[in-house]
Amino acid sequence: MAPIKEVARSEEQALSLNYIRTILQRLEDTILFQLIERGQNAHNAVMYEPGAIPALKEKEGWERSWVEWFLKETESSHSKLRRWQAPDEYPFTDVKLLPAPILPPIEYPKVLYEPAIVNVNDKIYSHYKDHLVPALTKRFGQDSDDGEYGSAAVRDVDALAALSKRIHFGMFVSESKFRSDTPTFVDAIQKRDTKKLEALITKPEVEAALLVRLEGKAKVYGQDLNSSIPEKDLKIDPDVAVQLYRDFVIPLTKVVEVDYLLKRLDGLTDEHIQALKSGQVSK
Repeated sequence: MAPIKEVARSEEQALSLNYIRTILQRLEDTILFQLIERGQNAHNAVMYEPGAIPALKEKEGWERSWVEWFLKETESSHSKLRRWQAPDEYPFTDVKLLPAPILPPIEYPKVLYEPAIVNVNDKIYSHYKDHLVPALTKRFGQDSDDGEYGSAAVRDVDALAALSKRIHFGMFVSESKFRSDTPTFVDAIQKRDTKKLEALITKPEVEAALLVRLEGKAKVYGQDLNSSIPEKDLKIDPDVAVQLYRDFVIPLTKVVEVDYLLKRLDGLTDEHIQALKSGQVSK
């Protein structure tokens, strides 16, 4: 039997802004559906409190929260499937706690500059449990608890993974734009000009259109078609979705993009940097 061999998408496709835009818009759908699902359970604050479920320590030796434990268990399984070797996937669990893949590695094209990789999953998790979950479950009450810790945790893990992928995909945007106007970016990076870098990656009209589109999707996807007034009895408040993107997803994505760019020249020789700055090479 021939050995298993898989090759990922081409470098050109992975850095195409049209391709990236398609991925990001598809993730809007995924995130909205996951948030709608999480909003069907109560707040269940105990799930996010370290040590709040004694059975975890007794049976698993785990002293952190229920959701963090379930993330570890889920991400351990996915690690065996080599999920975390993909350049657009980042686990919330410390990689030291995850097993090695069973399948052989995939030959991914070297798209991102690895010394510049940024991981903000800690910020995503904190915002999710402290702000997003309470907003999604507001109709149940902040002290609500339905005891459905398994179902709610499954939805948490899926929602967190989608948010993480969406935000970290900003590095592909940065790399694509860096290669399209390398000399300008190199100059800003060398000057540590974060305002210039943010301006280079920001398109206000695109952000405005995104928020309008997101609000529209939330109104459509959140409808209860069994309701006499489906457009009013929504499963998700469109304002929650818009606020999530406006106040958290978009700003944090920009942090990821700028931080990635600030590290983009790390480890390169002076000769290589000069070649980039003069436009002789683009990567």
